[in-house]
Amino acid sequence: MKLLTAIMLSAGILSPGFALAAGAPAVPAATKAGKLAAPVKVTAVEGITEYRLGNGMRVLLFPDASKPTLTTNIVYMVGSRHENYGETGMAHLLEHLLFKPTANFGIKKGTKTPVEILNASGAEFNGTTWYDRTNYYSTFPANDENLATMLALEADRMVNSPIDQNDLWNPKTQKGEMTVVRNEFEMGESDPIGVTTERLQAVAFDWHNYGKSTIGARSDIEQVNIPRLRAFYKNYYQPDNAVLMVAGRFDEAKVLKQVNEQFGRIPKPARVIQPTYTAEPVQDGERSVTVRRNGGTQFVGAGYHVPPTGHEGAAAVALLSRILVDAPSGRLHKALVETKLATKVQFDTVSNLEPGYTIFGAVVPKDLPLDATQDAMLKVLENLKSQPVTDAEVARARTAINKQIELATNDTAQLAIALTESMAAGDWRLFFLNRDRIEKTDAAAVQAAALKYLKPTNRTLARFIPTDTVDRSEVPSTPDVLAMVKDYKGRAMVAQGEAFDSSPANIDARTERFSLPNGLKGALLPKKTKGGLVSATIVLRLGAADSLKGKVYPGSFAAGLLMRGTELLSRQEIKDAFDKLKAQVSVGGGAEGVNASVKTTRENLAPALELLAEVLRKPKFDANEFGELQRERTNKIEQDIPEPQPLAFNALARMLDDTPQGHVKHVLTLPEQLAQLKAVQVDEVKAFHSAFYGADNAVFSAVGDFDPKAVKAQVATLFGDWKSVQPYVRIPTTVKGAAGEKIALETPDKANSILFAVHPLPFKDDAEAYPALLMANHMLGGGALRSRLADRIRQKEGLSYGVGSQLNIPARDPAGMWFAYAISAPQNTAKVEAAMREEMDLAIKEGFTEAELAEAKKGWKQGEEVYRTEDGPLAGRLAGYLTLDRTMAYDKDLEAKVAALTVAQINDALRKNIKPAVVSMVSAGDFAKAGKPAEAKK
Repeated sequence: MKLLTAIMLSAGILSPGFALAAGAPAVPAATKAGKLAAPVKVTAVEGITEYRLGNGMRVLLFPDASKPTLTTNIVYMVGSRHENYGETGMAHLLEHLLFKPTANFGIKKGTKTPVEILNASGAEFNGTTWYDRTNYYSTFPANDENLATMLALEADRMVNSPIDQNDLWNPKTQKGEMTVVRNEFEMGESDPIGVTTERLQAVAFDWHNYGKSTIGARSDIEQVNIPRLRAFYKNYYQPDNAVLMVAGRFDEAKVLKQVNEQFGRIPKPARVIQPTYTAEPVQDGERSVTVRRNGGTQFVGAGYHVPPTGHEGAAAVALLSRILVDAPSGRLHKALVETKLATKVQFDTVSNLEPGYTIFGAVVPKDLPLDATQDAMLKVLENLKSQPVTDAEVARARTAINKQIELATNDTAQLAIALTESMAAGDWRLFFLNRDRIEKTDAAAVQAAALKYLKPTNRTLARFIPTDTVDRSEVPSTPDVLAMVKDYKGRAMVAQGEAFDSSPANIDARTERFSLPNGLKGALLPKKTKGGLVSATIVLRLGAADSLKGKVYPGSFAAGLLMRGTELLSRQEIKDAFDKLKAQVSVGGGAEGVNASVKTTRENLAPALELLAEVLRKPKFDANEFGELQRERTNKIEQDIPEPQPLAFNALARMLDDTPQGHVKHVLTLPEQLAQLKAVQVDEVKAFHSAFYGADNAVFSAVGDFDPKAVKAQVATLFGDWKSVQPYVRIPTTVKGAAGEKIALETPDKANSILFAVHPLPFKDDAEAYPALLMANHMLGGGALRSRLADRIRQKEGLSYGVGSQLNIPARDPAGMWFAYAISAPQNTAKVEAAMREEMDLAIKEGFTEAELAEAKKGWKQGEEVYRTEDGPLAGRLAGYLTLDRTMAYDKDLEAKVAALTVAQINDALRKNIKPAVVSMVSAGDFAKAGKPAEAKK
């Protein structure tokens, strides 16, 4: 069922983004005339150099030869803050429309549309809109052709996107991108906690647009004025309002010239962008808001006005927030979660150019009095005068923040995206300046920030209480960020890595495989990386079908509690130790196995692995930590029970489940899961670990900068003598042969619905038809917004924000499946189902074309290339292959089979294996309110 979880993730993708394929670079038609000025170097900080083109456009270049990828990120200094009355959501609408055909990409005869081009390179990508900026980024295989196409496309859509009425909403066909964005709005409206925080922020701001959600008002989305939208685009999408970042493997001088050729020819506009000047008045008393909606849990939040990100006081606020919210050391965590007044505390803030806002929240079970949690939360937040922050708390918070900053700095692609928020806040150098400020901020400064901002008159909550005493917070105005960073030099540039060839053959040639006497298998791939980063993974395989009967939840809790304390270290001490080692650690799993991964630096790998071994081998299973986790998990189920996606996901899993009650793979209903979670005792968890945990069937892998001889010796020392009491016997995966079933579940008061379609496929991934079906799925629904299903249901019909399909074929058991998913408004679910079936029928009847296949092959292959450049995922693949006795030769062979496929072979495989009558449908939504219960429940 792992891949079924991926459906949920896919259905919740936040914003469209695209990858680039090869194509003929096109200079924007409006840019060919005029003398081309040479770029001017502005500054250089820590390996990043800023240039300014003659038309005012800023360009940041930071080469990194350690990965064979490139990341481009273009940031426009426009967001929802710039929207006027009736224009809410315009910045976000433009983000969507910039993927429609442009002058030289799709409109010009013989050229491909942006979606067709961007979908073909297999990149990791996104486009996002926020309060002060909009950005478009993509990470793709590094070659001249890909980069040339990306730069040409970005230059063209900067000035040549038509912003066409028919793309937005065609009155004749009643279709367009507007309904896609509206469905994204509806998706947010189904999240009661998210809606509550939006309402809280709206009440906190009287005039400033930071009080409005970036998605916009539904009425503005539906009735947007296309001439105003086009004018908005022409005003802000110009070179003098944009910053282009290029990061990765490239020649700086060559790329700078290439960038200047594409963008430097775009004329600097004559218009002057008028600055926004609306300033929020000082809040003059407590404010409150109450939201009443259907839901499975309660929530209370307290919000406060805080300085803008560029202000020197923002560092103190960042540290204070960590001190209050981090688990398990955070004051709110201890006061609310450990005392059972809440199952989770959370913190929400954004990087803003102008004075911003921060929200502290607590998730509370339905059966608890909300007043008690609220009182306890406010006591912590607004009583810091009597309980000042300590030096130790500030040091811990600083270590945790510095770890995230250093990991981002060492990952060039991640850094290119992270700098977006610093640009939005005033300048990219703020990223480094704020890092330095964090290091210099002491407990006295943090305490001063707490007393200045965390006070009742600066608070918005769920109540209004009048007061005779005025005690207002004067929030600092936006500082002169450019003056601050003018002479900023930064630190030494991070050490660079090697230019690594990520082909399957080279990975195999560089990988050393080994086995320990107790049965553990290992794979080691050493290479020089930027910043000396290394990723390691260990997977423990546990138990057998008979021995694991009835032990699903004890096994789940055993995995969940591993990082919450050992025989020698508390949960906090474990967290502090990993933070000091700059180690990003993830441990998870259940009764059948545990997967632990660590990402750190070469010098910290040995102590990080030693600590990880202690976590795995000597957990304490503290009763208080067990109780906290149990309450958190039961409350999560309670929260899921009224929601469309969890309910439909559970129904789909149960439809395909053919295991008996008590079997470790058996799928329970959500209420049954809730009862099982509540019944688990901590002694059962301890007994499970003692009986089932061991490394005699484990696999270990490491990719990155390390000494293979030393790592192999350490793995033998840490895990070579560890054997489980209960033997491991692999449990086969099975899928029930469901055919033509239909389930419709009612979820009242939910603005969004989910639809799943599934077709069992009883074969393994060594089947002759597998490569052909892989490509068939890619063309039918697997491509990123460029597939038959996406073209029809999203692009043409405008019914769904998230739609697609996936193919899940196991390696060992004939228990595969194909499935598709789509979200939509409940009243559109029947239309989505009909369109999905029609596209399946059409694909089977008429088949795919040569052009579709060529594009699919290229996109899939480049996606595999990008995947192999990520050390963490690659370590996971190498570990997985150890359990299958596979090498990367499998990937090479699969790529060759895909490359050799013909359209006839793919169409034949689709017709032989996919039968429309076998497809089952599962949906969930407020169909009764939509007025179509009969149609939805056929």
